[in-house]
Amino acid sequence: MNINWYPGHMKKTRESIQKNLKMIDIVFELLDARIPYSSQNPVIDSVVGNKPRIVLLNKSDLADTNGNRQWQEHYRSLGISSILINSLSGKGVDDLVVEARRVMDEKRVNNAKRGIINQPIRAMILGIPNVGKSTLINSLAGRKSAKTGNRPGITKTNQWIKTKGGIELLDTPGILWPKFEEEQVGINLAFTGAIKDEILDTETLALKLIEKLMIVKPQALVERYRIEMGSENEPLSVMEAIATKRGCLLKGGNFDYEKVSRIILDEFRRGMMGKITLEYPKRGE
Repeated sequence: MNINWYPGHMKKTRESIQKNLKMIDIVFELLDARIPYSSQNPVIDSVVGNKPRIVLLNKSDLADTNGNRQWQEHYRSLGISSILINSLSGKGVDDLVVEARRVMDEKRVNNAKRGIINQPIRAMILGIPNVGKSTLINSLAGRKSAKTGNRPGITKTNQWIKTKGGIELLDTPGILWPKFEEEQVGINLAFTGAIKDEILDTETLALKLIEKLMIVKPQALVERYRIEMGSENEPLSVMEAIATKRGCLLKGGNFDYEKVSRIILDEFRRGMMGKITLEYPKRGE
């Protein structure tokens, strides 16, 4: 599967981030807790530089508890703060405010010595498309300040938004990268809906998701679709078993692969298969 998606506005977004960094105190990097490695733009490190950063593991309620723990330990080992959040419910948002103020405490103390008090913390929130930035901003602001949607690319322009805890957020459009050096990174992004379905082969993607789940959490498929599955099963036979259970059949008894593929992808994305982490920290990183 060849995935290469880099619309022109993504390039402009990166340039805008570099330009706006001078106006902010701290960076909130929003990742998908199910795929923290794949959902982290590799150019962010070079773009953000030495600015203080907090990693926000969003959709942590959809990720495996053990996976969340391992990723938090991973970031802790790198000296980076991380917070488990659920932007939809608002869980973890108050923890983010507390941690942001802790990280910026030294600067606030120095400002107070210079007679500068009650200055808001100015933060930039960065993340790939469809990872939940606009929903998080609305949770922080306590009102509907940013447009939300379940499709990539809702946020189109930069905007300052006042939020709780004396934090002012600079929202930015989601940013992907020119090409995926690792095929699995692009595939993981596609699994979670970060890349528009229209440019993908849905049936192939669903087969690859089944293949991945058979490795990381086969019981999710067994329990969700009430199918029998052994070590000898192939992804295609599993898909056909699911199609049979869900009545995804055409005239003549042929399988409706497109319909069952969309069911599988949709139910994974909505967390209907349970808590699943697709990737874990790599040793030595």
